[in-house]
Amino acid sequence: KRWEPSNGFEITDEMRVMIASQAAILILELPDDSYRLVRTILVHPTTVLLTGERHLGGGIMTREPMPILGLAEHRGPVLITWDTVRNDARHPGTGHNVVFHEFAHQLDMLDGTVDGTPSLATPEQFSRWVEVCTRVYDLVVVGAAGQSISSYAGVNPGEFFAVATEVFFDDPVSLRREHGDLYEVLSDFYRQDPASRLG
Repeated sequence: KRWEPSNGFEITDEMRVMIASQAAILILELPDDSYRLVRTILVHPTTVLLTGERHLGGGIMTREPMPILGLAEHRGPVLITWDTVRNDARHPGTGHNVVFHEFAHQLDMLDGTVDGTPSLATPEQFSRWVEVCTRVYDLVVVGAAGQSISSYAGVNPGEFFAVATEVFFDDPVSLRREHGDLYEVLSDFYRQDPASRLG
């Protein structure tokens, strides 16, 4: 992968290793080429202000500037803010991790769409995924999903998958306790059981 700093910022080996190692956790049991669409990783020192017209969903457009901590584009770069990466690494267990989040988007994009459904192995796995994720997503949208999944997961199904991935790897015990069925479908997809590593 090509690493690019923002203007005037220097990327160190520590930064590369920390970002790459966190991204690698997601694909420990997935095919080696799971990040084949990621060509460039842009690293900024701190929050980036996103400008220009964009969709908010439901046919609503805005030009309001929006602060972001990361961004993943289909067949484009992954943007990561270094201060957030460092904070997430120093304070694990909060359910938030910008690297997990943005690289989960890249896994979602492998089939060409950002719909919260990565490539699944069998039709049965797909059916179970849709049933469980739709139910929990609907709970998030109405504010009834509990504490482990942040409200940002209710923006759209793509964000739901990315947020659920953050919690699955960063606070797996809480996710398993509140949403055992969601934990199971994520465990089936990632072929990992992160909660077992904490016990």
